[in-house]
Amino acid sequence: MGERTVGVLIEGATGRLGTTQHLRSLMAIRSEGGLPLANGDRLVPEPVLLGRNPVKLAALAAANGGLKWSTDRDACLAAPDIAVYFDAAATGGRPARVGAALDSGKHVYVEKPLAETLADALGLARRAKRAGLKNGVVQDKLFLPGLIKLRKLYETDFFGRVLSNRIEFGWWVFDGTPYPAQRPSWNYRKAGGGGLILDMFAHWRYIFDRLLGEIKAVSSRHITALPERRDETGNPYRVDVEDTAFAIFELAGGVLAQVSSSWTSRVKRDDLLQIQVDGTRGSAVCGLHRCFVQPLVATPKPFFDPERAQPMVFDEQWQEMPDVEPVRNGYRAGWELFLRHLAEDAPFPSPFLEGAKSVQLAEACYQSNRERRWIDLPPVTL
Repeated sequence: MGERTVGVLIEGATGRLGTTQHLRSLMAIRSEGGLPLANGDRLVPEPVLLGRNPVKLAALAAANGGLKWSTDRDACLAAPDIAVYFDAAATGGRPARVGAALDSGKHVYVEKPLAETLADALGLARRAKRAGLKNGVVQDKLFLPGLIKLRKLYETDFFGRVLSNRIEFGWWVFDGTPYPAQRPSWNYRKAGGGGLILDMFAHWRYIFDRLLGEIKAVSSRHITALPERRDETGNPYRVDVEDTAFAIFELAGGVLAQVSSSWTSRVKRDDLLQIQVDGTRGSAVCGLHRCFVQPLVATPKPFFDPERAQPMVFDEQWQEMPDVEPVRNGYRAGWELFLRHLAEDAPFPSPFLEGAKSVQLAEACYQSNRERRWIDLPPVTL
């Protein structure tokens, strides 16, 4: 059994996702002696931190055992011991950063969305294919315990014929008063690649395509509910992207899905994300970690009485699925898939082409809002 190392450049390493999810995942793999490969070797990632603030980079590197760090992207991309470029920086400018990494011969793995336009996303996918380089986009939500349980229901035909889907997502993101915002200010600026649809509908695309059903057409509306916010230094700025969106998806086979997404709604449900699937033989409601089911034979017959409150407590009529499998960090699961893809050409489910499909959905939602009509989603190919 041998040990192989692979240099991984993390741009945006000091950001929330870069630090708490991606660096954390790679360091967890390192701490366990590397990723076991099929031939018995272990692949050990060697993170290199890239960003703009040397003080933050040095502190983060020291906190993780003295990792290498740099503020010079060109020098890092020229380094022969770095094989993988990972982008966790702001969406704005991502095509240029990824393009530079591809031109340097690096394999590339990125946070979603891949780009702000379908043309740019497909351009990156084609460049990666021509160069023969491994490429991928993060699809972390598929590895959440709640969605894994929901997948089991599909695999065992629990629903029968699926009738409808509904997604409710969001929470109150403070506008800077009376508390600091929980999301970076670039999320609310078009110049930074912000916007709820571009950011969150990337998740909805792969969740539908790989779990709930292929999206064939969309009708969507969005608004900017809070037009002014305060940035990280407390200064006010104008929001020029949407923070609330509603959509109806038409799925293959004619099933309809309702999708509501908001950064300006207060939560009164089990979780920040809730997915409901209704079928002829049963229904399920899942969140990020938990999943509840109600089969046909246990479905109640509620009634309406205008003179007294509803006596049924509907939440009590659902059965929770148990935790049978161990919980995995979805970001780490994605890294393990990509590293195996890199080291032994194992299958990888979310190459750049899948990231382009997410951007296609976002563009279709924006077009639907502008033109106030349904927009079809044709197949996306290279």
